[in-house]
Amino acid sequence: MSLLDQLQAKLQRHPKRVVFPEGEDPRIIQAARQFATRRCGVPVLLGDRAEIKDRAMRLDIRLEGIRIMEPERSDDVDLFLPMVESQQRFEDLSLEEKRELVLNRHNFAAFMLASGRADALVGGATLTASSGLRSLFRIVPKAQGVKTASSVMILDQENPNFGTDGILFLADCGVIPEPNASELADIAVSTAHISSHLTNKIPRVAFLSFATSAQKLVHPSIGKIREALSLARDRAQALNIHAEMDGELQLDAALNPGVAEQKGMAGSPVAGRANVLVFPDLNSGNIASKMIQVVAGARTYGQIIVGLSRPCAEISRGAHAYDVYGTAVITACQAIDRKFLYGPSN
Repeated sequence: MSLLDQLQAKLQRHPKRVVFPEGEDPRIIQAARQFATRRCGVPVLLGDRAEIKDRAMRLDIRLEGIRIMEPERSDDVDLFLPMVESQQRFEDLSLEEKRELVLNRHNFAAFMLASGRADALVGGATLTASSGLRSLFRIVPKAQGVKTASSVMILDQENPNFGTDGILFLADCGVIPEPNASELADIAVSTAHISSHLTNKIPRVAFLSFATSAQKLVHPSIGKIREALSLARDRAQALNIHAEMDGELQLDAALNPGVAEQKGMAGSPVAGRANVLVFPDLNSGNIASKMIQVVAGARTYGQIIVGLSRPCAEISRGAHAYDVYGTAVITACQAIDRKFLYGPSN
């Protein structure tokens, strides 16, 4: 059973509300129909009601079970205004400017998420990543004990010999261009946490590099990885996140047991068995994730934003409807308490 099938079954028992700020986009309407039809919860589409209905009719999509909200007609505006006024970064804005800020659909969706009016958020279908992320990072607080918000791309492929039954978590592929050692450690810990939450398996985190630690190379980028590994282990322990971590590792040594042994890493708890891949910078992470999507044709979901206190995702403008649906399922499942996902003994 694929990761999506497993999580879909969880949501059917514990349905959630997912808000989509770009409710008029055909892919969003199609994904919302799947989410509602499969009884995963209530999709909330933000946008012009008449436009959404017209596009749904042209796509021959029923809107039963799907909620449509027009921010400018919503009573929630008055609920969100005090949230704006309480943040120092917005104190120089006039009342009208604050109202306009709230009415921006991406901001409105982020306020819905931050206030508990929605359980999860999926945006980015029509915006550049930086534009969509701005609303989330300004409005949704960071998770306790985390200073850095980043992103995860989840790869679900047919070969069960890689990762956790074919599931790999790739980070950071969408947010921080040049993470320092402390930021890299936060990326690793946050990704380990979501991996554990979604799969109920021990995260095996590989800090990727152009070299494998058995080679004993000295280079500034490798020094950063070694420092990040030490920090990540300490932070995971402090947050009671059980994860195996190792690095620096080349990609083949991280995923292939035979290669790991050849490169002197046979005793590593991670080498050859990694299910979380932490890239040294955004260039390598983004290029790798795009190559997997385009060349290998593997199913990918994300970017899932990690390090924030509420579940959210920023999809690619090139995402297909099924990718949006899968990302919505994964993001919504983050809102399910772990004891409901796997039982009180876990």
